Amino acid sequence: MILKKALLYVAAVSALAAAAAVSVVALAFALYASVLPLAGSAWAATAVAGAAALMTGLCAMILLVKVSPIRFGAAPEQKDTLAKVIDLAREKPILAAGAIIAVGVVALRNPKIVATLLATAMATRSTGPTRKK
Repeated sequence: MILKKALLYVAAVSALAAAAAVSVVALAFALYASVLPLAGSAWAATAVAGAAALMTGLCAMILLVKVSPIRFGAAPEQKDTLAKVIDLAREKPILAAGAIIAVGVVALRNPKIVATLLATAMATRSTGPTRKK
């Protein structure tokens, strides 16, 4: 039953896509035929290409707005990672205490990891502002 319904949806979407393609081709021929006596074949073809480009751009803009809508007003302030961790520790102190104990146990059992982390943190730290000559 579900497979039959899915196949019916696929057939309906395919029929709509075919109808849309036929309509677009018919409109392109109609535009070409209406511009041909006024401007010649080259300009008629240019008008059809321009109309197609305009419609493509319009559809792309509509889809972009649907995907990421335009938001007006001030953007909400983004918190950095440390602020998020502190807020989480305030909301769930038992979880924070458990995490601290787990980090302590790992540090006691693996001192090489702690030394590597400290060395990395010290190596990536900036040495201060550089002076120009």
